Amino acid sequence: MSEKIVQTAGREQLGGFAPMFAHLNDDVLFGEVWNEEAISVKMKCIITVVSLMASGITDTSLQYHLQNAKNNGVTKEEIAAIITHATMYTGWPKGWAVFRLAKEVWNDAPQETSPLTEKDRYQAHNFLSDWRAESIRKIFYGAKLPCATFYRASSAL
Repeated sequence: MSEKIVQTAGREQLGGFAPMFAHLNDDVLFGEVWNEEAISVKMKCIITVVSLMASGITDTSLQYHLQNAKNNGVTKEEIAAIITHATMYTGWPKGWAVFRLAKEVWNDAPQETSPLTEKDRYQAHNFLSDWRAESIRKIFYGAKLPCATFYRASSAL
């Protein structure tokens, strides 16, 4: 086996509040299970990512385990195939959520190449304001009421 895995996050973050949980996290899960040699650390990383995905856990713990998978030799092509395969069993939204995190970890997230100008932001804001007002008008007053009536009525409130 390669280098022994040591984890201290449990004690650091929960040791005073939940010492048993901290012990199980640091000593049992990471100290024993992650260091057991029947399967490779790379395979354990893959299993962990898929388990978190199946559970719908897409927070920083999944991001940590995606980074751990990358650090232990899981390639971008492998993680893409793993997530795609697991998506067929866990559900499409979970696949999308995990892909967003995986793209960040494998440094393949889209880069902002041309930020919006002040004029673009102003136009987008106006469009959204008009859209919101129209949506509210349709919800509360029905689709047949003209916009001008809605604006006059709302300004009187």
